[in-house]
Amino acid sequence: MKLYPLKFQPIYKHKLWGGEKLKTELGKNFTDKNIGESWEISDVKNDENTVLEGPLKGFTLKQLIKQYKSDFLGESVYNDFGNNFPLLIKFIDAKTPLSIQVHPSNAISQKRHNSFGKNEMWYVMQAEKEAELIVGFKKEITTNEYETYLKNNTILEVMHHELVSKGDTFHIPTGLVHAIGSGVLLAEIQQTSDITYRIYDYDRIEENTGLKRELHTELAKDVIDFSVHKKYKTNYKTVKNESNTLVHSPYFKTNFLQVEGVFKKDYSSLDSFIIYICVDGSITIEWKNETFTLKKGETILLPATIKNISLSSTSCQLLEVYL
Repeated sequence: MKLYPLKFQPIYKHKLWGGEKLKTELGKNFTDKNIGESWEISDVKNDENTVLEGPLKGFTLKQLIKQYKSDFLGESVYNDFGNNFPLLIKFIDAKTPLSIQVHPSNAISQKRHNSFGKNEMWYVMQAEKEAELIVGFKKEITTNEYETYLKNNTILEVMHHELVSKGDTFHIPTGLVHAIGSGVLLAEIQQTSDITYRIYDYDRIEENTGLKRELHTELAKDVIDFSVHKKYKTNYKTVKNESNTLVHSPYFKTNFLQVEGVFKKDYSSLDSFIIYICVDGSITIEWKNETFTLKKGETILLPATIKNISLSSTSCQLLEVYL
């Protein structure tokens, strides 16, 4: 069977802080309440998406990689990652704030958890008035001072709070303390990892256990980057029908792509799969006389063998992701 542009069946995650926006804003189909995350493309063990349609329907990422190898991933990506897919793509709806948290580096994650680290980025798709993200610290503190703030439940006083709106983008490298605030809907691109160290959680109680959620105070302590930065938000251009650099890191590259009219893309020089995340509008993708549609809240993966496509839309905004 030949490879073709692939959509996957989302995996929905119930969260203490989840809401209804994945359904009302993005058209996701679920009946449970408090769904906080839609995992769009995942190779995390026991949370592997399956192909939604076409001859490869039902295949997992792992099965696709094992069968198609570098044709699916790209030769350099396959050489680096073998049968493991390197990225995890999510939509996140925070009805109430997420915990204050931090992610460990590749080296620490490998040593402690036999896992990749968790470098990630956020693209805000919708935000209510006064909605905010917490990113980093607003003043220099020592490890001892940090422990005192935690003990006194005053850690929020030294965190950098930033009001956000649609289109705001943040790079969240490992070590950067962060949290998504209430009223924020965003797309998240990250390394394939589910390792999170929870630092502070507002003393919330889990419904199913009646207990506070576990904190990872000691694990987090030597992971945190206490540096203070002048700015945390990413500046980027929005030139139409052009791949505008958004976040380029050693772990993934993401561009902002606003399509109006017909726009042809040539990926001949790129040795990687490509992921499109539709963050607004809708678009038609044409490849070898086949047509694929993508609308807001949907994600599609182009295997590495797909080099030339045509994009057509009256107005659509995409995140273009690759290695």
